[in-house]
Amino acid sequence: MNTETADIKAIEQVVATVERTQRAKDAEGFLGLFHPDALWTTAHGKVLIGLDAIAEFTRTVLPDASWDGEVTYETVHTQFLTPDVAAVKVRQVYHAPAGDTEGAPLYVMTRQPDGTWLLHAGQNTEVRAV
Repeated sequence: MNTETADIKAIEQVVATVERTQRAKDAEGFLGLFHPDALWTTAHGKVLIGLDAIAEFTRTVLPDASWDGEVTYETVHTQFLTPDVAAVKVRQVYHAPAGDTEGAPLYVMTRQPDGTWLLHAGQNTEVRAV
């Protein structure tokens, strides 16, 4: 397996962990995916700068989140900006009895010295039918 293929698989595992931790309402597991200097913008436009701000928000909101149905995350495109920086487009779907809703997150992920990939920046955008 070449390096790029291995990196894409590692990045897809991070996205799969985002899905798993969101479904489980596992704030600590989710927070473990972030770079300490991360910048995160929620689907509703709340800007969170740094892991402390992301952690405070996540620990408050995620455990008490309620939804009927489940959420899925699918990596739809990975573009390497440098060998250690990737832009990752994700399709996020909330499957609910009243119908599905979709988000279109863009994650900027960075490879760490130990080879792991972390979320360094994220912007989630709600997809609306036109």
